Amino acid sequence: TEEGFGEGDLYDEDNGWSHPVKTSEELEAEAREWRDNELKETDSIVAITDHPSHTAFMSYREELRDWPSTDAFPDTKPIKP
Repeated sequence: TEEGFGEGDLYDEDNGWSHPVKTSEELEAEAREWRDNELKETDSIVAITDHPSHTAFMSYREELRDWPSTDAFPDTKPIKP
């Protein structure tokens, strides 16, 4: 296969290699997995109330929790401070 493509990618004689189109359910599942990992990565900051970015991270975590119920889901991810 060509660089940037791998298992699961599709080959068409006329158009060459392409990535398969994902269903909305697959995109949402990937987005939730990313969100869950972001929450886990920032768990430690919750207990550190004197962390210089504590307030910003608490807001970020709230955005992460609310994200699936917004119109931006799954296309626009919350931005980490």
